[in-house]
Amino acid sequence: MVHPLITQQDIEQFQTDGVVLIRGLFADQVELLRAGVAANMEEPGPFASNNEKAGHTGRFFDDYCNWTRIPELKQAIEESPVAEVAADLMKSQSVQMFHDHVLVKEPGTSLPTPWHQDGPYYFVEGEQTISFWSPLDPVDEATLRCVAGSHRWEKEVLPTRWVSEEDFFPDEGQYMPVPDPDAEGMNVLEYAMQPGDAVAFNYKILHGARGNTSASRRRAFSLRLVGDDARYVERPGRTSPPFPGHDMQPGQRLREDWFPILLQR
Repeated sequence: MVHPLITQQDIEQFQTDGVVLIRGLFADQVELLRAGVAANMEEPGPFASNNEKAGHTGRFFDDYCNWTRIPELKQAIEESPVAEVAADLMKSQSVQMFHDHVLVKEPGTSLPTPWHQDGPYYFVEGEQTISFWSPLDPVDEATLRCVAGSHRWEKEVLPTRWVSEEDFFPDEGQYMPVPDPDAEGMNVLEYAMQPGDAVAFNYKILHGARGNTSASRRRAFSLRLVGDDARYVERPGRTSPPFPGHDMQPGQRLREDWFPILLQR
């Protein structure tokens, strides 16, 4: 039996395209998440950024790894059906926490979220990975955009720093250049979404978002989880998030005291 929020077709689409829309995944947690985002912006963590760039207007705030210190975020994760849905979509018996991410584009924010894959920034690899991106305001223009099937590309996309556009790691030869999906005619999936809806996507899906030139805020909560086959891997530099002092070795599962198991079937 799959969770009532999804169908077998959703599972197959996630496996094939690497991305699927889940309506109402956090519908009952929207107010909790809004409160959590407000608390995060009032007291940012050490990784917070306003992503300011010359020539661009507005404020694009983002911060991650705050769920353990902001009760509303922790409560929303635990009370939502996200772990059960993740297990079904990944076809995994276990679901393990990786991290959370808050992204807020104020009205008139021209800076887009650049095209990127999450996987190359992380110190985890596996087929069973999943991110959920959920807006806390109605979105159309500033919604998430994903390239279907990009999780199956032979080479990963070069990770870069969002604002400076510098390479994130020293060896760019092992990566493919960041493509322009619109110019190259790729199959870009994007959805008009209501608060609490969520896009689920594999860590290796190429994705981005336009700026927010509307008159209203675009708050979004993102949650990153892993399944049975996810293992720690070393990267050629500091990862994002960095998680210093983790003491894990290549090939190990993520340590459960830092990355707790949310579901075990």
